[in-house]
Amino acid sequence: MEFITDSVVLSRMQFALTAIFHMLWPVLTTGMAIYLVIVEGLWLKTRNSDYYHHARFWSKLYVLNFGIGVASGLPMEFQFGTNWAPFSEAVGDFFGSILGFEASMAFMLEAGFLGIMLFGWERVPPVIHYLATIMVAFGANLSTFWILVANSWLQTPVGGEFVDGKFIVSDYFQAILNPFMLNSVLHMFLATLETSLFVIGGISAWYILRQRHTAFFSKSFKIVLAAAIAIAPLQIVIGHFSAEQVREHQPSKLAAIEAQWESIPAGQTADWSLVALPNNNTETNDWEIKIPQGLGYILEFKPQLSEPIQGLKTWLPSERPRLIGLIYYSFRIMSGIGFFLVGLMLFSLWQWLRGKLLSESISQQKWLLWSWVLASPLGYIAVECGWIVRCVGRQPWTVYGKLRTADMASNLPANEVLASLAGFFILYSILFIAALYFGRRIIIKGPNLTLPVPKVDVQATLETSPAQHEPNHRPLEAQQ
Repeated sequence: MEFITDSVVLSRMQFALTAIFHMLWPVLTTGMAIYLVIVEGLWLKTRNSDYYHHARFWSKLYVLNFGIGVASGLPMEFQFGTNWAPFSEAVGDFFGSILGFEASMAFMLEAGFLGIMLFGWERVPPVIHYLATIMVAFGANLSTFWILVANSWLQTPVGGEFVDGKFIVSDYFQAILNPFMLNSVLHMFLATLETSLFVIGGISAWYILRQRHTAFFSKSFKIVLAAAIAIAPLQIVIGHFSAEQVREHQPSKLAAIEAQWESIPAGQTADWSLVALPNNNTETNDWEIKIPQGLGYILEFKPQLSEPIQGLKTWLPSERPRLIGLIYYSFRIMSGIGFFLVGLMLFSLWQWLRGKLLSESISQQKWLLWSWVLASPLGYIAVECGWIVRCVGRQPWTVYGKLRTADMASNLPANEVLASLAGFFILYSILFIAALYFGRRIIIKGPNLTLPVPKVDVQATLETSPAQHEPNHRPLEAQQ
């Protein structure tokens, strides 16, 4: 229990708690915002009232996640000034400005148009409302961009130099477009989309299993399945590109991911460790199951390596990650979930092509639907594991190769940090329970399919072919 008296360890635990909890909410809002753009666009195009009711129903879950995301995100950023003041002083000229861009450009854009998206259905024209929805989605994903820019710079700091322990920016664009940036942004963007798709698909599958609004939710199920056909495999591809960058720029992290203690020279084959029990003290794996030549095929698609792989023993213990087991298994859980979701998508696509997902018969596919229900939280787990690999694997550095984490913590009494850590734990537990409670209420209640559809341009509707849309089930007088 020595960590209770170590303020640095406690500050790291507090940041880990706030970051892990906060990440649960923007993951869904950024991806679901794009889904809302899709269904509202389908409503404007087809005038099918089902798509309007989809937009109204899913926006309730969106705003719930948005609210808790804001509440949990602010304390996380405040910690840069309270628990990590030396870090803020050292890199604030760039890192602080990027976080400022995220707040002023992205968050304010999303929050500014959110009110119109939620309450403007009967108050603004449909096209203006759709523009507001697009702006909300754009703001949410712009926020992801700036956060990943900031974190990617911590992984590969460029665009300036450290002078007397402080980073002096010489080229903002080079710092923003750092080597990790593009793949990191794409990987996270696809992660939010994939997580949201399987959450929406899982909830839709739950309704279909209970035979509630089957035709209605079969639409949302097919929309997310169609999107997953592209998103799920693409995420695997971008993930591989990210691993190649880790190999090039952070070889110690790659060694930790693979629990590879010994270096492997170029020209030799490299086995891939499927499961193992890493031991930091002995600098070996107590036991492991390997796939012969597997690592070579994973990294270079061939058995022999063109470039060497540095083992963990290349670095002194103080210069390499320590929580090898956590990094090792987090990566495997993340990757395993990614491949499982691809498999579920392919099986669902096969059933769709066989005509098994028609609204009249989809409820008979119980195993498939239950698989989607059970898969709905997996995206969250994969995202959290990915961030563990990304951030814990960067240790002992806050700014990779430049600033050590132990030197960047504020000099605070351990009992004060412990008190704030306990306070955050209690507060976040309450928020989590509240989110589950209100989310359950929204789902149990279900969509309000009797909600009046906003007035539409009758002339535009008449110009649309009747075969392209379904009636909105309201008298013509009401539509006019």
